[in-house]
Amino acid sequence: MMRIQLSIIIIFFLPSFESCSSEDKTTLLKIKISLNNPQILNSWDPRTDCCNDWIGVECTHRRITGLTVAAGDVVGHIAEEIGDLRDLVILDWSSLYRLRGTIPRSITKLKNLTYLRFRVTELSGPIPEYISELQNVTFLDLSFNRFNGSIPGSISLMPKLEAVQLNRNKLTGSIPESFGSFVGKVPDLYLGNNRLSGKIPKSLSKSDFNTLSLSGNKLSGDASMFFGRNKTTVTLDLSRNNFHFNLSKVKLAKSLVSLDLSHNRIFGELPLELTNLRLDHFNVSFNRLCGSTPQGGRLQSFEVYEFSNNLCLCGTPLERC
Repeated sequence: MMRIQLSIIIIFFLPSFESCSSEDKTTLLKIKISLNNPQILNSWDPRTDCCNDWIGVECTHRRITGLTVAAGDVVGHIAEEIGDLRDLVILDWSSLYRLRGTIPRSITKLKNLTYLRFRVTELSGPIPEYISELQNVTFLDLSFNRFNGSIPGSISLMPKLEAVQLNRNKLTGSIPESFGSFVGKVPDLYLGNNRLSGKIPKSLSKSDFNTLSLSGNKLSGDASMFFGRNKTTVTLDLSRNNFHFNLSKVKLAKSLVSLDLSHNRIFGELPLELTNLRLDHFNVSFNRLCGSTPQGGRLQSFEVYEFSNNLCLCGTPLERC
């Protein structure tokens, strides 16, 4: 009896060993070739098991569910075969400074994908409309690349999105009208440091963004639609654009923690409500604001430069009125 119990214990504690499917291994080796067999993928040896021995590969029930390639001297492109990894949930490629080309159409075969990141690469061309066919993606990060052209309005049709990061590209045109009516929850939206222009579509006034960054574009007009007492916005960055509206008339969400309006043409006075906010970041420099800085809260904890270069703004931390 003791011998039987001991055998059970030994079996229970044996490490699990799942070998990857031959189909997935073949696909990965094709992907490795498309990246010119970089040093960071040296562990991808056809004589070893891709589920247990290959860096950046995660498996579930012998199928590859996670593929991470990061921070390496990769020269190549995204292989069409990427779409053959049908069980992929996480696809994360970042800091690959010589990864070039476009996002292949075959990526739409990854119906289980929830996390898609191509970040800090040399990928270029338009962001394809067919990206919206990835209906289970919750996190979409295409930041720090060379994508150009307009933002696909079809992104708003991705029902499970929680965050969209398209910042630091060369995107042009206006913000899509459809971004005022995401089919799912309103995602955190990062569109900063592109070449976007024109006025904000009025449809966006209906959206309650938790995080919205439009900094470093050529956007113009009235951006006061992003304010509102009933909003739940935490981070709002409208800096370095050409927005023009009266800040005195806006109502501030109590949830605001970070507010950057610097380098615009915003006029009026600073709202008294600012003293009620638990601000960690605040900048209204290089605008056309006037009047006395409200005293109280955290406003006086910020530096002079964060209020500087306005028409006639005064009071601590600036000079006395």
